[in-house]
Amino acid sequence: MRASGDFRGRRTVDKLRVSMRFKPSIASPACRREGRHRFYKRCSGYRAVHIHLLATLDTKGHEAAFLRNRLVALGAPTLIVDAGCQGEPAVSADISRDELFTAAGTTLAEMQRRADRGAAVAAAALGASRLIARRFTAGRVAGVIGLGGSAGTTIGTAAMRALPLGVPKLMISTLASGQVRAWVGDKDILMLNSVVDILGINCISRVVLDEAARAMAGMVMLESQVAVAPHEDKPLVAATMFGVTTPCVMRAREVLEAAGCEVLVFHATGNGGQAMESLIDEGLIAGVLDITTTELADELVGGILSAGPDRLTAAGRRGVPQVISVGALDMVNFGPPETIPAKFRERQFHQHNPSVTLMRTTVAENSRLGEEIGRKAAASIGPTTILLPLRGVSAIDRTGQPFDDPAARTALFEGVRQSCQATETIELDCHINDPEFAEHAAAKLLEILGKLNPQQTSAARYRR
Repeated sequence: MRASGDFRGRRTVDKLRVSMRFKPSIASPACRREGRHRFYKRCSGYRAVHIHLLATLDTKGHEAAFLRNRLVALGAPTLIVDAGCQGEPAVSADISRDELFTAAGTTLAEMQRRADRGAAVAAAALGASRLIARRFTAGRVAGVIGLGGSAGTTIGTAAMRALPLGVPKLMISTLASGQVRAWVGDKDILMLNSVVDILGINCISRVVLDEAARAMAGMVMLESQVAVAPHEDKPLVAATMFGVTTPCVMRAREVLEAAGCEVLVFHATGNGGQAMESLIDEGLIAGVLDITTTELADELVGGILSAGPDRLTAAGRRGVPQVISVGALDMVNFGPPETIPAKFRERQFHQHNPSVTLMRTTVAENSRLGEEIGRKAAASIGPTTILLPLRGVSAIDRTGQPFDDPAARTALFEGVRQSCQATETIELDCHINDPEFAEHAAAKLLEILGKLNPQQTSAARYRR
């Protein structure tokens, strides 16, 4: 198998993405020649490395061919992967649909016999993710680009989500102007709105596909000046934050950075928690300051910012040192008031802004949330500490604020105590946003990371 304009490379793609520096636009012929020259000069070996273009060639074949030709013209070697099932391919594929469905554990003939479009799309998505992951591991994928409607977007982004952070991923989709979380997930996928449906090469689609080709070629061919991997002398710490826990995380970050850590802060909006868990699983994170576990409340009660049932499990599973708290568990998130499900209409609410409505968690819900945190912490195989701020868990959960509820806090803390087993649990007589709490949380994480002596955390008042 060999496609037009293929090249030979020895690097895996996260480093290979670019072996060239360009001064003019990569669209200029002189620049493309310079780029190819430098790439060939710096690469060796026997494995072909390409951009992989995923499309259903029975319905998007001519558009895929146009996109592939533009990429090749820009000096970016590209393979077409056929993700179609029923109709005849309009153009030839470099990787056939037979190979795609085989990777999914089935056959093209079986999927055609079933004549079930939904099942075919699901199988193609599974096959695409497995095939691309396997080829990436073998050092043969420079990046992934896809085009399509709902089916093509499902298949293309499934393959993209199988790749690590930093590998170029671009999806040209008729759905890109709407809610795209289902397809992007926690990955760095670029979604490009097709504007018109992807059917034929016309004055609009030609512009959009050319735009996509130039963006993809640039990501693959231009040398990155940054690396995903943390500096070896700076432990990479992940922290979670919400607007109502911002003072805590800002102060803790200052302490951690002063001690020589690099801090990644994740907004606990569902996607943020998922992204953090994913990076922990990829082995990039040295320690976790999980101040804001509010996504657990949305998952339990049915809010819009859930990070799924696996939230608060990656660090424990991998043995990554972690300090856990209960930030913003006083609330469940919804959109504007008119979007709140009828079953919650009698609950206590606070209008955070015109687009976000917060609902106070009940005593019973807090008890269950505390139990979940204690149970997940107890299952950790690495150093784990739970910190409880006895005077409130968010900016609006304190004396005089709308969500102040001592009974709910008591139920939350008791749930943790009852389920945490031998996990170290420290109760601080302060509010989560007090500097004392933030400094103690950061110092405790530094202690279990081996960056501080245990005596250095004794300044904060706490009881076990």
